[in-house]
Amino acid sequence: MMLLRHPRLADGARLWRGVKECGGLDLNSSYLYLLLSDQFAQTCLLAEQGDELLGFVTAYLRPDHPDVLFVWQVGVLPQARGQGLARRLLLELLQRPACAELGWIEATVSADNQASRRLFSGLAQELDAKLMEQDYMTQNHFPAEGGHAAEPLLRIGPLLPQINQQR
Repeated sequence: MMLLRHPRLADGARLWRGVKECGGLDLNSSYLYLLLSDQFAQTCLLAEQGDELLGFVTAYLRPDHPDVLFVWQVGVLPQARGQGLARRLLLELLQRPACAELGWIEATVSADNQASRRLFSGLAQELDAKLMEQDYMTQNHFPAEGGHAAEPLLRIGPLLPQINQQR
């Protein structure tokens, strides 16, 4: 049986390994995943079956706009793909107490990441909300050595009426 739960500090290294195993996601420092698993745990979820990590969502409420959930990363490990787990994780997170006053969801997604674009487009449709896109992090913002693609901002909302109706 699959369990969706908030991470704990002890899950940080496991989360880092999960991001690495997913492929396609930017692998950040292990320290970041420790912080996400501890200080931002209420806006992150893990999907696991027994001791096996199947997927995760890492996110945080923006300090300057606490009604905005910024989705950092969504990952599904290869053995769990094709089952709607990413969407399930996001929808479950929206029902958790930390997101009770949520009005918007934001994420940055490069133009070539079609899987993430489909995920957020489908989420917007399911929530009966608008999906807007705007320039945000251009290639010029990233170090030249990294060769990182631009990361436009996807914004879904307003959400408050839709989420409260689902509670």
